[in-house]
Order: sequence, then C-alpha cells, then structure tokens
Amino acid sequence: IEKGITRLGRPMNDVLVAIENVGNLEIAKLEKGFPLIATTAAGAPMLGFLGTVTGMVRAFFDMANAGTNVDVSLLSGGIYEALVTTVGGLVVGIITLFAYNYLVSQVDNVVNKMEARTMEFMDLLNEPAN
Repeated sequence: IEKGITRLGRPMNDVLVAIENVGNLEIAKLEKGFPLIATTAAGAPMLGFLGTVTGMVRAFFDMANAGTNVDVSLLSGGIYEALVTTVGGLVVGIITLFAYNYLVSQVDNVVNKMEARTMEFMDLLNEPAN
C-alpha cells in the first residue's frame, strides 16, 4: 500500500500494479526457504530407507561370511543400523513436513491479509469525492 500511495495521481491500474509488484516481492522473500524445507521433508525418509537397505545388506553379508556359524549378534548390528536410519529419516521427514505445511499456511494468511488491505485501499481510492 505504501508503494500505491507514492503512485497517487496516476491511473488506478498503475497504482494497483505497483502494489501487486511489491506484494509479489515480499511473498518471494517469505517463501525463500520453502524449496529446501520441502526437499528435506521428502528426502529424509528416502535417506532413511537407503540406510535401511545398507543395514540389511550388511546383516546378510555378515550372515553369509559366517557360513554355518550364524549367530544372532552377527545380524543384530546390521538390523540395528537398518532400524535406526529408518526411524531417523521418518522423524526428520515428519517434523519437517509439519513445519513446511505450518509455514505455508502462515504465508497464505499473510497473503490473504495483504490482498484484503489492497482491495480496501483501492476501494478508498475509487470512492467518489464529496
């Protein structure tokens, strides 16, 4: 709206375009880190799954190397690795997903307020003078 005030006296469309341009720049600033957060939310479970696969490969490798002397302790290290990485990936992914959606909703609220104030301002400018 501040930018619109500096454009008073110009055609209404110029005022509105100036306000929209500044609004778009502000929205871009608010959304700046969103791709990183979204990538983390999506990628963390996949990295956890990768750890699951490597842990299971390790467990089976250890089992194969043991031959007929397979002991539970040989398998437990690989299975532990598999489960810990799964849990880690899921925890990071879930927390990041909730944070991402919360931040998106907050930015949406700000955008809605900006649009409402812009419309109120434009309505004031379009009111006939008494």
